[in-house]
Amino acid sequence: MKISHMTALAVGILTIAVLAGCSSKSAATKDTITVAFLPSASVKDMTVSRDELKQKLETATGKKIKLLTTTDYNITIEAIASGKAQVAYIGSSAYVQAHAKNKAVVPIATTSGPTGTLSGAQYHSYFMVNKQDAPKYESNGKYSIDDIKGQKISFVSTSSTSGFEVPTNVLAKTFNIKDKTKFSKSGDFFSTVLYGNSHQGSAVNLLNGDADVAVFDDEDMTPYLEVKSGSWDKVGSTFDVKKDAAQPFKQFTNKEVVAIGVNPVQNDPIVVNKQGLTAAMIKKLTTAFTSAEFASNQKLMGTDDSKTPAIFTKPSEQGKLVVTDDNWYKPTHTMMGK
Repeated sequence: MKISHMTALAVGILTIAVLAGCSSKSAATKDTITVAFLPSASVKDMTVSRDELKQKLETATGKKIKLLTTTDYNITIEAIASGKAQVAYIGSSAYVQAHAKNKAVVPIATTSGPTGTLSGAQYHSYFMVNKQDAPKYESNGKYSIDDIKGQKISFVSTSSTSGFEVPTNVLAKTFNIKDKTKFSKSGDFFSTVLYGNSHQGSAVNLLNGDADVAVFDDEDMTPYLEVKSGSWDKVGSTFDVKKDAAQPFKQFTNKEVVAIGVNPVQNDPIVVNKQGLTAAMIKKLTTAFTSAEFASNQKLMGTDDSKTPAIFTKPSEQGKLVVTDDNWYKPTHTMMGK
Protein backbone atom coordinates (compact mmCIF):
# COMPACT_ATOMS: atom_id res chain seq x y z
CA MET A 1 0.00 0.00 0.00
CA LYS A 2 3.01 2.35 0.24
CA ILE A 3 2.60 4.80 -2.63
CA SER A 4 5.52 6.36 -4.48
CA HIS A 5 5.35 10.13 -4.13
CA MET A 6 6.89 10.66 -7.58
CA THR A 7 4.43 8.24 -9.20
CA ALA A 8 1.47 9.91 -7.51
CA LEU A 9 2.77 13.33 -8.50
CA ALA A 10 3.15 12.28 -12.13
CA VAL A 11 -0.40 10.91 -12.20
CA GLY A 12 -1.69 14.09 -10.56
CA ILE A 13 0.09 16.36 -13.06
CA LEU A 14 -1.22 14.34 -16.02
CA THR A 15 -4.79 14.40 -14.72
CA ILE A 16 -4.64 18.11 -13.92
CA ALA A 17 -3.47 18.78 -17.46
CA VAL A 18 -6.52 16.95 -18.77
CA LEU A 19 -8.85 18.81 -16.42
CA ALA A 20 -7.30 22.14 -17.33
CA GLY A 21 -8.40 21.56 -20.90
CA CYS A 22 -12.04 21.54 -19.83
CA SER A 23 -13.69 24.90 -19.33
CA SER A 24 -16.38 25.22 -16.69
CA LYS A 25 -18.94 25.69 -19.45
CA SER A 26 -17.96 22.52 -21.33
CA ALA A 27 -17.64 20.40 -18.16
CA ALA A 28 -21.00 21.26 -16.67
CA THR A 29 -24.29 20.43 -18.34
CA LYS A 30 -27.75 21.86 -17.76
CA ASP A 31 -29.03 18.58 -16.29
CA THR A 32 -25.96 17.28 -14.42
CA ILE A 33 -24.13 18.33 -11.25
CA THR A 34 -20.70 16.80 -10.61
CA VAL A 35 -19.64 16.21 -7.02
CA ALA A 36 -15.92 15.64 -6.36
CA PHE A 37 -14.28 13.90 -3.41
CA LEU A 38 -10.80 13.79 -1.94
CA PRO A 39 -8.98 10.42 -2.02
CA SER A 40 -9.97 9.54 1.56
CA ALA A 41 -13.67 9.76 0.66
CA SER A 42 -13.05 8.05 -2.70
CA VAL A 43 -12.07 4.67 -1.25
CA LYS A 44 -14.16 1.57 -1.94
CA ASP A 45 -15.40 1.44 1.66
CA MET A 46 -17.30 4.70 1.06
CA THR A 47 -19.23 3.40 -1.97
CA VAL A 48 -22.49 2.88 -0.05
CA SER A 49 -22.27 6.36 1.47
CA ARG A 50 -21.43 8.05 -1.84
CA ASP A 51 -24.29 6.27 -3.60
CA GLU A 52 -26.70 7.34 -0.84
CA LEU A 53 -25.50 10.94 -1.22
CA LYS A 54 -26.05 10.75 -4.99
CA GLN A 55 -29.62 9.58 -4.49
CA LYS A 56 -30.45 12.24 -1.89
CA LEU A 57 -29.01 15.07 -3.96
CA GLU A 58 -30.81 13.92 -7.11
CA THR A 59 -34.09 14.00 -5.17
CA ALA A 60 -33.32 17.42 -3.71
CA THR A 61 -32.17 19.10 -6.93
CA GLY A 62 -34.03 17.29 -9.69
CA LYS A 63 -30.69 16.95 -11.47
CA LYS A 64 -28.52 13.99 -12.38
CA ILE A 65 -25.62 13.75 -9.93
CA LYS A 66 -22.26 12.55 -11.22
CA LEU A 67 -19.71 11.41 -8.62
CA LEU A 68 -16.04 12.18 -9.25
CA THR A 69 -13.69 10.10 -7.10
CA THR A 70 -9.98 10.93 -7.14
CA THR A 71 -6.57 9.54 -6.22
CA ASP A 72 -4.79 12.85 -5.66
CA TYR A 73 -5.70 15.99 -3.70
CA ASN A 74 -4.62 18.28 -6.54
CA ILE A 75 -7.07 16.58 -8.90
CA THR A 76 -9.98 17.47 -6.61
CA ILE A 77 -8.76 21.03 -6.11
CA GLU A 78 -8.37 21.57 -9.84
CA ALA A 79 -11.74 19.96 -10.59
CA ILE A 80 -13.71 22.36 -8.39
CA ALA A 81 -11.61 25.42 -9.29
CA SER A 82 -11.87 24.80 -13.05
CA GLY A 83 -15.57 23.98 -13.03
CA LYS A 84 -15.08 20.32 -13.93
CA ALA A 85 -17.01 19.76 -10.68
CA GLN A 86 -19.64 22.10 -9.29
CA VAL A 87 -19.66 20.66 -5.76
CA ALA A 88 -16.84 19.15 -3.71
CA TYR A 89 -16.18 17.85 -0.21
CA ILE A 90 -12.63 18.91 0.56
CA GLY A 91 -10.30 19.81 3.43
CA SER A 92 -10.08 23.38 4.69
CA SER A 93 -6.61 23.99 3.24
CA ALA A 94 -7.66 22.37 -0.05
CA TYR A 95 -10.60 24.80 -0.06
CA VAL A 96 -8.29 27.77 0.52
CA GLN A 97 -6.13 26.62 -2.41
CA ALA A 98 -9.17 26.22 -4.68
CA HIS A 99 -10.55 29.61 -3.59
CA ALA A 100 -7.19 31.22 -4.40
CA LYS A 101 -7.46 29.78 -7.93
CA ASN A 102 -11.09 30.84 -8.36
CA LYS A 103 -12.98 33.16 -5.99
CA ALA A 104 -16.25 31.57 -7.17
CA VAL A 105 -15.39 28.51 -5.07
CA VAL A 106 -17.03 29.05 -1.67
CA PRO A 107 -18.13 26.87 1.26
CA ILE A 108 -21.81 26.26 1.98
CA ALA A 109 -21.75 23.76 4.87
CA THR A 110 -19.58 21.82 7.28
CA THR A 111 -20.00 19.30 10.08
CA SER A 112 -21.07 20.97 13.32
CA GLY A 113 -19.49 20.78 16.73
CA PRO A 114 -21.04 18.64 19.50
CA THR A 115 -23.79 21.22 20.19
CA GLY A 116 -25.01 21.24 16.60
CA THR A 117 -23.44 24.65 15.89
CA LEU A 118 -20.12 25.93 14.56
CA SER A 119 -18.82 26.06 18.12
CA GLY A 120 -16.21 23.32 18.45
CA ALA A 121 -16.56 22.34 14.78
CA GLN A 122 -13.18 20.69 14.55
CA TYR A 123 -11.46 17.35 14.23
CA HIS A 124 -7.95 16.16 15.05
CA SER A 125 -4.66 15.69 13.26
CA TYR A 126 -2.28 13.14 14.79
CA PHE A 127 1.37 12.33 14.97
CA MET A 128 0.98 8.59 15.55
CA VAL A 129 3.53 5.84 16.28
CA ASN A 130 3.33 2.08 16.74
CA LYS A 131 2.91 1.19 20.41
CA GLN A 132 6.20 -0.68 20.68
CA ASP A 133 8.02 2.50 19.60
CA ALA A 134 6.06 4.89 21.84
CA PRO A 135 8.61 4.92 24.73
CA LYS A 136 11.09 6.67 22.41
CA TYR A 137 8.82 9.73 22.46
CA GLU A 138 8.00 9.69 26.18
CA SER A 139 9.69 11.71 28.91
CA ASN A 140 8.54 11.97 32.53
CA GLY A 141 5.28 10.24 31.63
CA LYS A 142 4.46 12.65 28.81
CA TYR A 143 4.52 12.09 25.05
CA SER A 144 5.70 14.71 22.58
CA ILE A 145 7.21 15.19 19.11
CA ASP A 146 10.48 16.56 20.58
CA ASP A 147 12.46 13.52 19.37
CA ILE A 148 10.82 13.17 15.96
CA LYS A 149 13.73 14.59 13.94
CA GLY A 150 15.54 12.07 11.76
CA GLN A 151 12.69 9.58 11.77
CA LYS A 152 10.82 8.10 8.79
CA ILE A 153 7.50 9.92 8.48
CA SER A 154 4.38 9.44 6.39
CA PHE A 155 2.22 12.42 5.49
CA VAL A 156 -1.02 12.24 3.50
CA SER A 157 -0.47 14.80 0.74
CA THR A 158 1.08 18.26 0.58
CA SER A 159 -2.44 19.55 -0.15
CA SER A 160 -3.99 17.91 2.92
CA THR A 161 -5.00 20.13 5.84
CA SER A 162 -4.73 17.61 8.67
CA GLY A 163 -2.33 15.37 6.78
CA PHE A 164 0.29 18.03 6.05
CA GLU A 165 -0.50 21.74 6.53
CA VAL A 166 -1.40 21.66 10.23
CA PRO A 167 1.32 19.19 11.33
CA THR A 168 4.07 21.00 9.40
CA ASN A 169 2.98 24.28 10.99
CA VAL A 170 3.30 22.59 14.37
CA LEU A 171 6.74 21.25 13.43
CA ALA A 172 7.87 24.69 12.25
CA LYS A 173 6.88 26.27 15.57
CA THR A 174 8.25 23.44 17.72
CA PHE A 175 11.66 23.40 16.05
CA ASN A 176 11.79 27.10 15.09
CA ILE A 177 12.15 26.34 11.36
CA LYS A 178 10.81 28.96 8.94
CA ASP A 179 11.28 26.99 5.72
CA LYS A 180 8.54 24.34 5.85
CA THR A 181 9.80 22.69 2.66
CA LYS A 182 12.42 21.01 4.89
CA PHE A 183 9.67 18.73 6.16
CA SER A 184 8.40 17.67 2.73
CA LYS A 185 11.33 15.69 1.33
CA SER A 186 13.67 12.96 2.52
CA GLY A 187 17.09 13.80 3.89
CA ASP A 188 16.39 17.24 5.33
CA PHE A 189 14.56 17.19 8.66
CA PHE A 190 13.32 13.60 8.29
CA SER A 191 15.43 10.69 7.03
CA THR A 192 12.56 9.49 4.85
CA VAL A 193 9.34 11.23 3.83
CA LEU A 194 6.47 9.13 2.46
CA TYR A 195 3.03 10.16 1.21
CA GLY A 196 0.03 7.87 1.62
CA ASN A 197 -2.16 10.00 -0.71
CA SER A 198 -5.05 9.29 1.67
CA HIS A 199 -5.34 9.15 5.46
CA GLN A 200 -5.86 5.42 5.19
CA GLY A 201 -2.70 5.11 3.07
CA SER A 202 -0.65 7.08 5.58
CA ALA A 203 -1.88 4.87 8.43
CA VAL A 204 -0.95 1.73 6.48
CA ASN A 205 2.57 3.11 5.99
CA LEU A 206 2.87 3.19 9.79
CA LEU A 207 1.21 -0.13 10.53
CA ASN A 208 3.32 -2.07 8.02
CA GLY A 209 6.55 -0.57 9.37
CA ASP A 210 7.50 1.61 6.41
CA ALA A 211 7.19 4.73 8.57
CA ASP A 212 8.22 5.37 12.18
CA VAL A 213 5.65 8.16 12.52
CA ALA A 214 2.49 8.79 10.51
CA VAL A 215 0.21 11.78 10.20
CA PHE A 216 -3.53 11.25 9.68
CA ASP A 217 -6.84 12.41 11.13
CA ASP A 218 -9.63 10.95 13.23
CA GLU A 219 -12.50 11.66 10.80
CA ASP A 220 -11.10 9.37 8.13
CA MET A 221 -9.84 6.72 10.54
CA THR A 222 -12.84 6.23 12.86
CA PRO A 223 -14.11 3.34 10.66
CA TYR A 224 -10.84 1.50 11.27
CA LEU A 225 -9.48 2.54 14.69
CA GLU A 226 -11.01 2.57 18.16
CA VAL A 227 -9.84 4.06 21.44
CA LYS A 228 -8.25 1.51 23.76
CA SER A 229 -7.15 4.00 26.42
CA GLY A 230 -7.55 7.76 26.64
CA SER A 231 -9.68 9.59 24.07
CA TRP A 232 -9.63 10.90 20.52
CA ASP A 233 -8.41 14.33 21.61
CA LYS A 234 -5.69 13.44 24.16
CA VAL A 235 -1.95 13.06 23.62
CA GLY A 236 -0.77 9.63 24.81
CA SER A 237 -4.02 7.87 23.94
CA THR A 238 -3.75 4.34 22.58
CA PHE A 239 -5.80 3.08 19.63
CA ASP A 240 -6.14 -0.35 18.11
CA VAL A 241 -7.36 -1.54 14.73
CA LYS A 242 -10.98 -2.71 14.93
CA LYS A 243 -11.61 -6.45 14.72
CA ASP A 244 -14.06 -5.95 11.86
CA ALA A 245 -11.97 -3.33 10.03
CA ALA A 246 -12.15 -3.62 6.26
CA GLN A 247 -9.11 -4.08 4.05
CA PRO A 248 -6.40 -2.94 3.94
CA PHE A 249 -6.67 -2.84 7.75
CA LYS A 250 -7.95 -6.38 8.33
CA GLN A 251 -4.36 -7.66 8.28
CA PHE A 252 -3.50 -5.32 11.19
CA THR A 253 -6.39 -6.30 13.48
CA ASN A 254 -5.66 -5.46 17.15
CA LYS A 255 -2.36 -3.75 16.32
CA GLU A 256 -1.92 -0.72 18.59
CA VAL A 257 -0.77 2.83 17.90
CA VAL A 258 -0.17 5.79 20.22
CA ALA A 259 -0.79 9.50 19.59
CA ILE A 260 2.33 11.50 20.45
CA GLY A 261 0.79 14.68 19.08
CA VAL A 262 -2.83 15.84 18.69
CA ASN A 263 -3.78 19.10 16.94
CA PRO A 264 -7.20 20.66 16.19
CA VAL A 265 -8.29 21.31 12.60
CA GLN A 266 -11.29 23.25 11.25
CA ASN A 267 -13.94 20.88 9.94
CA ASP A 268 -13.90 20.19 6.20
CA PRO A 269 -16.27 22.23 4.04
CA ILE A 270 -18.69 21.26 1.32
CA VAL A 271 -17.93 23.82 -1.39
CA VAL A 272 -19.60 24.93 -4.61
CA ASN A 273 -18.37 26.68 -7.71
CA LYS A 274 -20.88 29.52 -8.19
CA GLN A 275 -20.00 29.83 -11.88
CA GLY A 276 -21.61 26.45 -12.57
CA LEU A 277 -24.70 26.71 -10.37
CA THR A 278 -27.58 29.15 -10.00
CA ALA A 279 -28.29 30.78 -6.64
CA ALA A 280 -31.53 28.78 -6.46
CA MET A 281 -29.66 25.52 -7.01
CA ILE A 282 -27.05 26.39 -4.36
CA LYS A 283 -29.92 27.04 -1.94
CA LYS A 284 -31.43 23.62 -2.72
CA LEU A 285 -28.08 21.93 -2.13
CA THR A 286 -27.49 23.79 1.13
CA THR A 287 -30.97 22.88 2.38
CA ALA A 288 -30.43 19.22 1.51
CA PHE A 289 -27.04 18.98 3.24
CA THR A 290 -28.20 20.76 6.42
CA SER A 291 -31.56 18.99 6.78
CA ALA A 292 -32.52 16.91 9.82
CA GLU A 293 -33.17 14.00 7.44
CA PHE A 294 -29.55 14.14 6.23
CA ALA A 295 -28.22 14.21 9.81
CA SER A 296 -30.29 11.18 10.84
CA ASN A 297 -29.23 9.06 7.86
CA GLN A 298 -26.44 6.79 9.14
CA LYS A 299 -25.30 6.01 5.61
CA LEU A 300 -24.44 9.70 5.26
CA MET A 301 -23.51 10.68 8.82
CA GLY A 302 -22.03 7.83 10.80
CA THR A 303 -20.80 7.43 14.36
CA ASP A 304 -17.65 5.89 15.84
CA ASP A 305 -19.34 2.48 16.00
CA SER A 306 -21.02 2.53 12.57
CA LYS A 307 -20.58 -0.76 10.72
CA THR A 308 -20.67 0.92 7.30
CA PRO A 309 -18.24 3.84 6.86
CA ALA A 310 -19.97 7.14 6.14
CA ILE A 311 -18.56 10.21 4.43
CA PHE A 312 -19.51 12.42 7.38
CA THR A 313 -19.13 11.66 11.09
CA LYS A 314 -21.50 12.94 13.78
CA PRO A 315 -19.62 14.44 16.75
CA SER A 316 -22.62 13.81 19.04
CA GLU A 317 -26.33 13.03 18.96
CA GLN A 318 -26.91 16.72 18.16
CA GLY A 319 -24.29 16.72 15.40
CA LYS A 320 -25.31 17.69 11.88
CA LEU A 321 -24.16 19.69 8.88
CA VAL A 322 -24.49 23.44 9.36
CA VAL A 323 -24.26 26.47 7.08
CA THR A 324 -20.85 28.14 6.88
CA ASP A 325 -18.99 30.66 4.71
CA ASP A 326 -15.54 31.86 3.72
CA ASN A 327 -15.20 34.13 6.74
CA TRP A 328 -15.40 31.17 9.14
CA TYR A 329 -12.31 29.71 7.46
CA LYS A 330 -10.23 32.82 8.12
CA PRO A 331 -7.90 30.90 10.51
CA THR A 332 -7.00 28.48 7.72
CA HIS A 333 -6.52 31.35 5.26
CA THR A 334 -4.16 32.95 7.79
CA MET A 335 -2.26 29.71 8.42
CA MET A 336 -1.66 29.26 4.70
CA GLY A 337 -1.00 32.93 3.97
CA LYS A 338 -3.80 33.11 1.37
